Amino acid sequence: MGDYKFRWDVIPTHFDFLMSGLQQTLLISAITLALALVGGLIIALLDLSRWRALRMIGLTVGEIIRNTPILVQLLWVYYVMPITLGINLDAWTALVIGLSLYSSAFIAEAYRAGIQSVPLGQREAAQVLGMSPFQTFTRVTLPQAVRMTLPPLAANFVQLIKYSSLGSVISVGEITRRGMELSSSMFRPLEIFTFIAVVYFLICWPLAMAIRVWERRLSSR
Repeated sequence: MGDYKFRWDVIPTHFDFLMSGLQQTLLISAITLALALVGGLIIALLDLSRWRALRMIGLTVGEIIRNTPILVQLLWVYYVMPITLGINLDAWTALVIGLSLYSSAFIAEAYRAGIQSVPLGQREAAQVLGMSPFQTFTRVTLPQAVRMTLPPLAANFVQLIKYSSLGSVISVGEITRRGMELSSSMFRPLEIFTFIAVVYFLICWPLAMAIRVWERRLSSR
């Protein structure tokens, strides 16, 4: 290490190349979060269903996803799903599907906790006023549940930004993959991956701090 000569000029020289990967990272994270919000709500509603069969489906799906490694799930979607379903998936699509499924299982728990936190009396009052179960859920329960789950959902977005780096394993061109490609040609892993780590930190740390402040403000109300 004492004889190592740093060459930080490799970063500005290939800055645009690395930033193109960062754009992919943020795009993948945003799309995945949008899909996971829908998937998580579906799993949560299955978990809370009055029918045992639906509850078992929601429970089984959630437990399998939450208790298997995310990398194994990504590899399964990319390599196994095309074999079992006969669907050809490119690496980008496989990453989005894999991350969406994984995040859905955890977001479902946040939704479920939020829904169950709404006082039963409010739901009963809505039904007394003549609202249907669907109207009660969409107009009374869901808005309050979403408010309670916003901080966990934002925290999940931070996790997705970091998990998107796993796409490098299946050659998705996000920032970590761009760093691997650049390192293999420039032989400067210390500078390249240090820069990438700093980029992740500068994105994730402010978001994490903002979420903590948000949670404190919500808890004080």
